[in-house]
Amino acid sequence: MASSGLIRFPYRMATIEQLADALNRTGRLVAGIRDDQWGKPTPCSEWDVRALVNHVVNGTTAAASALGAETHPTAEYDEAASMLLSAFGQPGALDRIVTIPFGTVPGAVALHVRLTELLVHGWDIAQATSQRTDFPEELAEEELAFSKAALEAVPPGRSPFAAPQPVPEGAPALDRLVAVLGREVK
Repeated sequence: MASSGLIRFPYRMATIEQLADALNRTGRLVAGIRDDQWGKPTPCSEWDVRALVNHVVNGTTAAASALGAETHPTAEYDEAASMLLSAFGQPGALDRIVTIPFGTVPGAVALHVRLTELLVHGWDIAQATSQRTDFPEELAEEELAFSKAALEAVPPGRSPFAAPQPVPEGAPALDRLVAVLGREVK
């Protein structure tokens, strides 16, 4: 579904309100990390908790920058979240074509990518630090549908994710989302 470098596929429009909510919920998980947990392993085998949080902050800042926001590399989570919300809140941001690590996409797709990252990495943080997630089931369902469609647009052998993992029958949408992106759900 890629044409002339621009990735397009069907998706349901996400909202800035969903982004603000996901940023807040992930922010609570980050704030809940105890001092002795920063070096703990995460479901992302290459990252400990500190590296994973840095990845989330850097991705959030990069997305804000792709939308034209003035950013700086030393942003902490709350500051990066604020920059991203401001960037997506600009007129036309969802229609603007931007280049993110996923590809060259409309801002609306970049919004879904950030939402998916927040949900999945929020889940990763919660797993590593024995916290509970509280992302809305409806949002996780939407990002699961988005992710399945997005994965179809990724050329074979280019996926940054592990192979999809099985989940128990009737698993919550968040568990199904992380499993489709290669996380083992216990």
